[in-house]
Amino acid sequence: MALTLPIEDVLPELLSALDREGQVVLQAPPGAGKTTRVPLALLEHGLEGRILMLEPRRLAARAAAERMARTLGEPVGATVGYRMRGESRVGPATRIEVLTEGILTRMIRDAPDLPGVSCVIFDEFHERNLPADLGLAFAIEARTALRPDLRLIVMSATLDTGQVAAWMGAPVVTAEGRAFPVELRWLPRPLGDMRIEAAVAATVREALAETEGDILAFLPGEREIRRTAALLEDLEGVAIRPLYGAMPPAEQRAAIAPAEGRKVVLATAIAETSLTIPGIRAVVDSGRSRRARFDPGTGMTRLVTERVTKAEAAQRAGRAGREAPGICWRLWTRGEESGMQPFPPPEILEADLAPLALDLALWGGSPPSSPLRRRGRWHRHGPCCAIWAPWTPKGGSRRTAGRWPISPCIRAWRICC
Repeated sequence: MALTLPIEDVLPELLSALDREGQVVLQAPPGAGKTTRVPLALLEHGLEGRILMLEPRRLAARAAAERMARTLGEPVGATVGYRMRGESRVGPATRIEVLTEGILTRMIRDAPDLPGVSCVIFDEFHERNLPADLGLAFAIEARTALRPDLRLIVMSATLDTGQVAAWMGAPVVTAEGRAFPVELRWLPRPLGDMRIEAAVAATVREALAETEGDILAFLPGEREIRRTAALLEDLEGVAIRPLYGAMPPAEQRAAIAPAEGRKVVLATAIAETSLTIPGIRAVVDSGRSRRARFDPGTGMTRLVTERVTKAEAAQRAGRAGREAPGICWRLWTRGEESGMQPFPPPEILEADLAPLALDLALWGGSPPSSPLRRRGRWHRHGPCCAIWAPWTPKGGSRRTAGRWPISPCIRAWRICC
């Protein structure tokens, strides 16, 4: 018998609000089924034209498209497909397209009225990355000026819905509950000097002894994953499968595929949202994540390891309750959790804004405000001065440069030198 997902209870309300208002914010907990059920519900509702869904991560985009296509009994590329940089599986009959960051922005920038598109969905919007923020801003402006019939849906499990809904002028639809309960366990005392890899490995062994099924452990990056895998290599009858963004797609699919025996998936935040890994019954959360941070003083972006936010921890715990009741071991204390930030900061506050400036220029926006100019001051020296060329008579090459999949500073160097 097919599992009834929690999202089913609010689909009539969601569709009614969308018909009435044209835009809606959907808040649903991890495991509710929003990523795969909402696009298909729109199709079943008789919505004409294509449905675009922005998915932040490539692995999740592929998985969502494959899951929806499997539900319809079709191959990917028929009714449901996906499009990302360097990889596309869509056809002339494709009605639902799952897009990764940058693709949607480019589509709206090149054709602001989005011909043939009836609805744009922004999934996992709580991550607040630049492409999602910019894509939503472009979509709202396109809807206001060119396409009043364009429907917009913003979805997340942990989003502060009030602020976004007020900004959009959209109603909020909330789905309660998740598919299965997840028991949370905290440390009795802080880890102290214990290395995170050793703590994760020890907790994985505990989870294997106490639970049935597979284990998903979250670590900051590839280095920590490999060290933890080395500490677990003596386990018999258990497959240890790394999962991180730099892996080839075939290896990523193999990492989440069912195993003959039990498996332990050691993953970065790539497995945090919009992804159901079959067989997972327990999650071990290191409480750490690696993020890109831009330093205006040096003009460089670097990776830093930080504690996750409460919203991210909730997303990770939700992976354990997708198919059955589960357990999540959190490698921090309740006291430490009280000091965690509720949500991750929007990327626009901490990222290099040169790509944003170029996208705004190609959209036809106004010159950057003083704060944006101060953030990008270093770009105006030497060859990188061309970043600001879109607002000058010499900006004729900006549209060609905007199609290059490289840093705006390198684009400027190619233009000027």
